[in-house]
Amino acid sequence: MVYIKNFAPSWFASIMGTGILAICCKMFSCYFPYLLKFAHILFWCNLSLFFLFLIFWIARWIFFPKNAKADLCHPVISSFYPTIAVAALVISGGFINIFHFVWFSKIFWIAGSSLTVFFSFLILTIMFTHENITISHINPGWYIPPVGLIVIPVAGAFFEPISCGYEKELITVVNFLGFGAGFFIYMALLSIIVYRLILHSPLPGTLSPTIWINLGPIGAGNIALINIVSQSSFITVKEPFYVFSLIFWGFGLWWFVMAVIITLKYVTKSQLNYSLSWWAFIFPLGAYTASTHIIYKIFKFEIINILGFSFFLLLFMIWIVTLIFTLKNVKTIFEG
Repeated sequence: MVYIKNFAPSWFASIMGTGILAICCKMFSCYFPYLLKFAHILFWCNLSLFFLFLIFWIARWIFFPKNAKADLCHPVISSFYPTIAVAALVISGGFINIFHFVWFSKIFWIAGSSLTVFFSFLILTIMFTHENITISHINPGWYIPPVGLIVIPVAGAFFEPISCGYEKELITVVNFLGFGAGFFIYMALLSIIVYRLILHSPLPGTLSPTIWINLGPIGAGNIALINIVSQSSFITVKEPFYVFSLIFWGFGLWWFVMAVIITLKYVTKSQLNYSLSWWAFIFPLGAYTASTHIIYKIFKFEIINILGFSFFLLLFMIWIVTLIFTLKNVKTIFEG
C-alpha cells in the first residue's frame, strides 16, 4: 500500500514524455523507417503504463484521501495534478498521428480535454485563494495547467473537418477555448516566473529540470496553432499564422539555449541529482522537437530540419537516461 500512498501525481509526466517521443519517432521515420516500429512499441507500452498509473491515482484518492488532498493544496505539487489530463491528450495525439485511429483518439481527447478544463479552474482557484504562497513557491511547474489547455487543439483540430452540426461547433469552440485560455495564462505566468528567476534565489536542484517546461507551451502552442489553421474550414488566409508560428519557434530556440546553460550550471555545481522531476526535460523538448519538424515542412528551411533532427537525438538520449535512472530508483521514490 505504500506505493499507493506515496504515488505522486507527477508520475504522469513520464507518460507525457514517452508519448511525445513515440510521436516524434513517427515523424522522423520518414528518414529512418525502423523508427516507425519503435514508435508502435513505445506507444502501446506507454498506453499500458497509463492505465496502471490511473489505477494507482484512483486508489490513492480512495484509500489515502488526506495525502491526495494535501498534494492538491500544495503550492508546488498541485501544478502537477493536470499531468494525468495532458497524458490522456498526448495518447489521443498518438492514436491519430501514429495509427490514424480516429475513434480511439476521440475518446481520449474528450476525457483529456474535460479533465484539463476542470483542472485549469481547480488549480488556479486554489492558487488564487491560497494564503501561504510565497515567491519561493513560484516555479516553471506552474506552466503545466496552461500547457494542458494549449495541447487540447493538437489532436482536437483534426476532428473539426470530419464533424458536422453542433458537434463541429462544439469541437471548434473547445479548441479555441483551449488555445486562447492556455496561451494567455502562459503569457501571464511567464512574466511571474521570469520575475522570480531574476529577483529570488535560484531554483533548488530538484526543480531545476522544470526550467525546460517553458518549451512545452511554445512547442505545443505552435503545433496547436498550425493544426487549427490548417484544419479549419473558415480560416482562408493561413500564411500570417504560419509566420507567427515561426516567430514563436524562434523564442523557443532562445529558451532552449538558455535552458541548456542553466542546466549546465547545476551540473557543474553537482546539484542535478536524480529525482522524478527529470521527466520535466522530456515532454517540453519533445513538443518543441515535433513543432520544429512541422515548421520545417511548412517553410522548407534546411537549417530548421537539421536543428529538428538534433533535438530529436537529444530527446532520445535524455529519455533513455531518465528511464534508466527512474527504473533504478523506483523503490526509493515510493519510499520517499
